[in-house]
Amino acid sequence: MPMASLPALLFGLVLVVPGGLGQDTAIPGCHLHPFNVTVRSDRQGTCQGSYAAQACVGHCESSAFPSRHSVLVASGYQHNITSISQCCTISGLEKVKVWLRCAGNRQGELEIFTARACQCDMCRLSRY
Repeated sequence: MPMASLPALLFGLVLVVPGGLGQDTAIPGCHLHPFNVTVRSDRQGTCQGSYAAQACVGHCESSAFPSRHSVLVASGYQHNITSISQCCTISGLEKVKVWLRCAGNRQGELEIFTARACQCDMCRLSRY
């Protein structure tokens, strides 16, 4: 299949299949972890391919402590505890090509992003 006509077909499904979240998750801290990504053009799998992508997994330090007096006063004595939380997040991305096999011995390619580096950073709802 010519690559020019393939993009219209590829706005289908991207399925993420965890590939053995076993012992690596026990490593302390925030780090890269491989997992298998299966890309399909449609539910029938007319075109499909797979790639071992990277995700950020692990944990980061968080803490909670009594609020300062100025915080208590400003909050009308409602904010008794102040917490600082960090989450394991992607700090760098890499674009990779996934080769797709299509019905009738045709081929195509699709670019996806995978994590290149991880770090502990402030937790933000927009990321998760």
